Amino acid sequence: MQVQLDNEQAQVAFGEALGSVLQGRGRIYLEGDLGAGKTTLTRGVLRAYGYQGAVKSPTYTLIEPYELASMRLYHLDLYRLSDPEELEFIGGRDVLADDALCLIEWPSRGEGWLPAADICLQLAVDEPGRRARLSAGSDFGEKVLAKLGDRLSVCPQQGGVFQWS
Repeated sequence: MQVQLDNEQAQVAFGEALGSVLQGRGRIYLEGDLGAGKTTLTRGVLRAYGYQGAVKSPTYTLIEPYELASMRLYHLDLYRLSDPEELEFIGGRDVLADDALCLIEWPSRGEGWLPAADICLQLAVDEPGRRARLSAGSDFGEKVLAKLGDRLSVCPQQGGVFQWS
């Protein structure tokens, strides 16, 4: 499944659409080069749950928790990990065992330690916007992507903000 995102607003809107079908749980792997928009997309997912504050990249903190009224979301950035075992020392086991929504940037840095993803989302720069490719890694992920496809085909954004293909 692939989505063309024309600009930053489209990334946020798409993240919000994704968040609305996740039901506040799951493991989403966010892959892409530096500057591809992983944190921007995370901002949209948080908006789906009513969060309006600033969303910063957890590049230096590694884990950024968000306690929301109806659920918990953890935004992880593993870019600075030198060894997947470091996840143990920063509380990764507790975070990933929690019945929460986990958005994980640079999941390859946690390979062998991280549980399987429900959804893998790859972002690539495709000027003037971004291209998102999504694939399911679990039954739950397949259901989420089916709901997302239904939602986007029924309620596409106005003005070509994102295109579904």
